[in-house]
Amino acid sequence: MIELTRGQELALETADGRPLTRIRMGLGWDKEPGAGFIGSGQADVDLDATAVQFAGGRLFDIAFYNHLETRDGSVVHLGDNISGRGEGDDEQLSVDLSRVHPPVEAILFLVSSYQGHTLDWVDSAYCRLVDDHDVELARLTLTEGVPRTGLVMAKLFRDGDGWRLRAIGQGVAVTVPTQAIDTLTRFL
Repeated sequence: MIELTRGQELALETADGRPLTRIRMGLGWDKEPGAGFIGSGQADVDLDATAVQFAGGRLFDIAFYNHLETRDGSVVHLGDNISGRGEGDDEQLSVDLSRVHPPVEAILFLVSSYQGHTLDWVDSAYCRLVDDHDVELARLTLTEGVPRTGLVMAKLFRDGDGWRLRAIGQGVAVTVPTQAIDTLTRFL
């Protein structure tokens, strides 16, 4: 497993150099102690994992809590967690790279706060990438609070016959993923 830092890249391939065909992005977080309405600790923090596909620099398709699967079936959102409670990944996106429609050249992974909490309110937030055998390939940890309501975690992009991952880790102002498309194009 590689702990990724902003700008770092990773080829999505097996140990013997064959391109991976299936991956899963897991998002996990906990509420910062004391977070909530005026520090009451009562409100949950609802983060959402989103995958946005781009072709020709324009939106092609999206998978998120309100649209669970891309039209080509290559990206599937595996369920919405509105509290961050529990162990392990709180939300997951499954990606079948072999099924991604050929014009799609990039997929951005976005984390957004549905209720508008800034990411200062979360603790132990991470995005991780695992292969189809549940082996963790890479992890991007949000180690410090981000005073934004969203975070562009990483970008998957085509590299010949395979795919690469680039860690982005950039805060953005977004609550509903479909309203972030114009903002996301700068990360292509």
